[in-house]
Amino acid sequence: MALTTERRYWRAGFPHIAGVDEVGCGSLAGPVVAAAVVLPVEGGVKGAVDSKLLGPADREQIAERILDSAVAVGIGAASAREIEQLNIRRATGLAMERALDRLSVVPDCVIIDGRPQPSLGDHLAIVKGDRKCHTIACAAIVAKVFRDRLMARLSRVYPEYGWDHNAGYGTPDHRAALDRLGITPHHRRTFLGVQLALDLEPGGATLEQEEVQL
Repeated sequence: MALTTERRYWRAGFPHIAGVDEVGCGSLAGPVVAAAVVLPVEGGVKGAVDSKLLGPADREQIAERILDSAVAVGIGAASAREIEQLNIRRATGLAMERALDRLSVVPDCVIIDGRPQPSLGDHLAIVKGDRKCHTIACAAIVAKVFRDRLMARLSRVYPEYGWDHNAGYGTPDHRAALDRLGITPHHRRTFLGVQLALDLEPGGATLEQEEVQL
């Protein structure tokens, strides 16, 4: 993936470009996780493309390359309870803020995937940025690997839900476990798939409605 967006800023004298992306917005359980990555000038990472195009083993390998070569990496999360309290869009912004706060350098500019996040201050938002901007793609890979590992650890406590392979998304086996066993403290009770498992009338923002707002 070309460094076209980054070079525009580097040539303008801004060396520390933070690419930011999230993972887990559409999941029924677990946090939404964001990563912020600052790469060295002209420091692309081999194999870093849209994380959805990569298998788990490739993502793990490339994430290690990113961590080895990046100037700084920050990871932030917003919990299922924060998602319920804030809604998924605001919780995503909170996770991004936390990721940026954990960087060891102050970024000269911030580029995020998706729509603008008012809570972040000045930044550039690129729809489908993980396909267009190398630094965002790197952030997406780091966030995905971190969250997948987290959900695998939670799966040891709640093995019936299959989070080690579905990462909390609404797969048939996860929905079947919800119907059979009910929810855990990590489920998002404002999401439609969870409300249906609880035999609740869907209220507030449904999963489909919230995804459209991102």
